[in-house]
Amino acid sequence: MDVQIILGSASDIIVAKKAVDVLKEFGVEYNATVASAHRTPERVEQIIKEAHEMGVKVFIAIAGLAAHLPGVIASKTVKPVIGVPVDSNLNGMDALLSIAQMPPGIPVACVGIGRGDNAALLACEIIGACDEKMREKILRYRVKMAEKVEQDAKALGL
Repeated sequence: MDVQIILGSASDIIVAKKAVDVLKEFGVEYNATVASAHRTPERVEQIIKEAHEMGVKVFIAIAGLAAHLPGVIASKTVKPVIGVPVDSNLNGMDALLSIAQMPPGIPVACVGIGRGDNAALLACEIIGACDEKMREKILRYRVKMAEKVEQDAKALGL
């Protein structure tokens, strides 16, 4: 398994689905589950331990409100952790700041509010740092994005 996704709550499923869709597109093995940093801390630790045993390369943590889940995960592993803030209160700014403002020594990467897709793409890029096939998939994906913009520009007709 390459990526472990942990949702802080089942209500984060819409954001998680964005990540899962990208991981599937890139052929990345993943596991997704729900665990709360505050309500089930032992479960979070067990998931991290099992993910390590399965060879996880990257964690994606999706959380709203206080959004401590990414930081808790980062405190228990030296694998990269990508936090995805969820818009559940204060337009998601509370979650964004909780994830982005980690103390020195325990970094967490943070993508935009609700951007599960970008979290998965970043996970693919991290994997691609040591995997030429993944790097090639990312490059092809970027070419397709550029082609789409060119098509949109031509279709605009102004």
